[in-house]
Amino acid sequence: MYKLIAIDLDGTLLNSQGEVSQETRIALNKAKEQGIEIILASGRPISSTESLALELGVDNYLISGNGAAVYDIKKQEIIYDRFLTKEQVLDIAKLCEENSFFYNVYTEDEVLASSLNYNILFYHKENVKKIEERRTHINIVQSIFEYIKQSGKEKFLKITVCDESRFIFNRIMKRLKEIEGIDVLDVAYMSKKKIKFGTEDIDIQYYYTEITNENVNKWNAIQFLLNNLNIKKEEVMAIGDNVNDKEMIENAGLGVAMGNSNPKMKEIADQIVSDNNSEGVAEAIKKFIFGC
Repeated sequence: MYKLIAIDLDGTLLNSQGEVSQETRIALNKAKEQGIEIILASGRPISSTESLALELGVDNYLISGNGAAVYDIKKQEIIYDRFLTKEQVLDIAKLCEENSFFYNVYTEDEVLASSLNYNILFYHKENVKKIEERRTHINIVQSIFEYIKQSGKEKFLKITVCDESRFIFNRIMKRLKEIEGIDVLDVAYMSKKKIKFGTEDIDIQYYYTEITNENVNKWNAIQFLLNNLNIKKEEVMAIGDNVNDKEMIENAGLGVAMGNSNPKMKEIADQIVSDNNSEGVAEAIKKFIFGC
């Protein structure tokens, strides 16, 4: 019997338009009614993940920044954190700005960016469909480095670096991996998302990596919750699609990969379900929780 379901957002719970289908909502609600803990485990900021958790009624805990923070939604407080330091963020920001690498910085409550591009453009278009309090807060600044240097901000979840060119991206990765004290996510394929302009679907495609403090991952954050909730790892089902879901898919009692997953995730998963545009999460809940 599974007592906790950890679910990634982008590429997993959310379809290509950034939405949760009605069928998936019904499956989540049914699992919650059975007393199963539903945990959204995302790379997004706390505020953005919380807005979706509240919308779906899975409002006890959430994991943000790929495991950099666990947030108690009811108490409105961070109960576990592994933040990047301000010094670490400034070092990476300086490297990116000196080499004209596009990057953005995730804090607890916002994403700092220099323009609406790549993942930021997707968040922006997603925000258009949401009421103000449910939006991902995007703060466009002229220089992220100078903004952080002069601000009082001290808590940083992660940094994302993007580029359309594989050649340039490989150069970015080489430079980032020379920095000590951080983990650099090794994503070997292009991110592909869709946004709507009127009736037309526009593809956003780019290579990216995500940078966190050392030993930050979703499974370590889940383990913290398991200790607090007295749940065994064998009683966890984890659903994801990308390399930032690797540890939780490997270590959960049941690791489930989406049909649209990175091939490496399909290799390590216990089960594979349909993709994020074909009710994959609902399928996993129905099949492995309710046996139907």
